[in-house]
Amino acid sequence: MDLNLVLVVLVAVIALAFDFTNGFHDAANAIATSVSTRALTPRVALLMAAAMNVVGALLGTEVAKTIGEGIIDISHYSLSSDIFVQRTGLVIVLSALVGAATWNLITWWLGLPSSSSHALIGGLVGAGLASATTVKWTGIVESVIIPMFASPVVGFVVAYLFMRLIMMVFANAPYHRTMRRFRLAQTVSAAAMALGHGLQDAQKTMGVIVMALVAGGYGEHHHILDPVTGEMSIPLWVKLSAAAAISLGTYSGGWRIMRTLGRRIIDLDPARGFAAETVSATILYLAAFVLHAPISTTHTITFAILGVGSTRRVSAVRWGVAGNIVIAWFLTLPAAAIVAAFVFWVVQLLVL
Repeated sequence: MDLNLVLVVLVAVIALAFDFTNGFHDAANAIATSVSTRALTPRVALLMAAAMNVVGALLGTEVAKTIGEGIIDISHYSLSSDIFVQRTGLVIVLSALVGAATWNLITWWLGLPSSSSHALIGGLVGAGLASATTVKWTGIVESVIIPMFASPVVGFVVAYLFMRLIMMVFANAPYHRTMRRFRLAQTVSAAAMALGHGLQDAQKTMGVIVMALVAGGYGEHHHILDPVTGEMSIPLWVKLSAAAAISLGTYSGGWRIMRTLGRRIIDLDPARGFAAETVSATILYLAAFVLHAPISTTHTITFAILGVGSTRRVSAVRWGVAGNIVIAWFLTLPAAAIVAAFVFWVVQLLVL
């Protein structure tokens, strides 16, 4: 049996499993605020989020291309006719996925909304360094590090200002009637957030599967690289499988993290939930369609929640919980990288 083919299949399966963990890990991003304000019941919210994840996953491919081409350079593995060189490229991708999925499961168990995106990127960097593969630091700084810090800050500031504007507009409106209307509006804002989650996170898995196909020498068979321009394209079966995996993961829930985002940071009302979701979804769309940057849905929604919460009073935000979340964020890249590097060294001994 062709071991390279086995590795390609294994990488695709693990990538979809990672996509599934991304779904239940990040389901809270889209629906925690809507569930906590009782705008939607948990099951209805999960069904809606799962459906919108599928739609979002099929809307674009630019983020997938950034993951597939902009983090590490595996071109010399894919261009080689030596099956052992190709195999090294596959082991790199496999190790990155295991590192990312491991960190996802650890933070899910602890109930911390860390970034699946940064876990995957950290895994790619760790496996790349362990294998002496070229790491594209310029691309990482521009597409990962800068958005990593910018998107939460922008989310916090814009959400704070947007909520202030809402408070001014509805200052003299009847409170209970206004909250009922915002509860209805949250159905739309939560759907928009779920769409952005699919647009961002499902594409990252697509990029990894495409990397495996190219590294294993199957890129030409699947028409991944344009022979004239050299641009990457994503096969339809990769799009559909990634969309299905993240959708199923989302529907399976993510109750631990949902409690953290929806209740433990701040007690949200429908107006603040609507503001946080609307701002977060807008930032996700701009990052995907304009910047082509794989930003973290987790970072964006969490800081948007902190922003709208701060309009009530600073002490209304449970900053201790927020601090634990930030610590988990800073640990994500190095932790996933360390696990991925360790997995690469172990697997290298077995199959290379």
